[in-house]
Amino acid sequence: MTQKKVTPVQIVEGNIPPSYEEANAGCPGYYGGGTFSWDDIHIRQIFIRKVYSILMIQLCTTLAVIVLFTFYAPMRIYIQSHPVLYSMSNLLFLVTYILLACCGDLRRQFPWNLILLTIFTLSMACMLGFISSFYNTKSVVLCIGITALVCLCVTIFSFQSKIDITSFQGLLFILCMVMFFCALVMGLVVPFGYVPWLHAVYASIGAVVFTMFLAFDTQLLMGNKQYTISPEEYVFATLSLYLDIVYLFTFLLDIFGYGRE
Repeated sequence: MTQKKVTPVQIVEGNIPPSYEEANAGCPGYYGGGTFSWDDIHIRQIFIRKVYSILMIQLCTTLAVIVLFTFYAPMRIYIQSHPVLYSMSNLLFLVTYILLACCGDLRRQFPWNLILLTIFTLSMACMLGFISSFYNTKSVVLCIGITALVCLCVTIFSFQSKIDITSFQGLLFILCMVMFFCALVMGLVVPFGYVPWLHAVYASIGAVVFTMFLAFDTQLLMGNKQYTISPEEYVFATLSLYLDIVYLFTFLLDIFGYGRE
């Protein structure tokens, strides 16, 4: 079996550097078009480790802020008496999310991508801490435990199952539409009085939807299903998984949480 000889890049005019495709020709895992192939298991493993390392830092930071705002009474009283902090966190969350989700070049540019991701994580952590401070500490701990257990089970299922969740886009769209119409109904009904069962139905559907999104995004991360995510998009992959877990926690808090006495 003979090896294919790679012809060296010829520089024709002056010091013109080779193109991206020419420079990476022959590299493992590379194919034409400026992207990487998932056939190289080494690239996939590095990508997955990078995503989950950043995700663990995000979750630990968020958990620390929630614990501080929920269990430390002086901090809880301070943030509840200064709701402007929640508004500022919400604004930072929206700005950084739009930049990370819509600006692909900025999302892939180091170190700005990590700086924006850090601001995004801190703002989301403060928002969750503010919301959790109004709930009983036992219910907050219960929802954190349920969220962790669900995430562990979904991750193991997504890695081990042969079911391709990435092909269920139609089902996810239908569930999102159900959530949307439930939110519209709640917006029309709530001004005339609180309806506990309607709120519980909406929160339950939301928990199911984001559990499925967690499985969907996890299999996109794996890269061996119908749809995959590029190894260059580690920030976007981390952002997707983090939001799935956060929204799952908030919907579980709506279901199982109860206010402070």
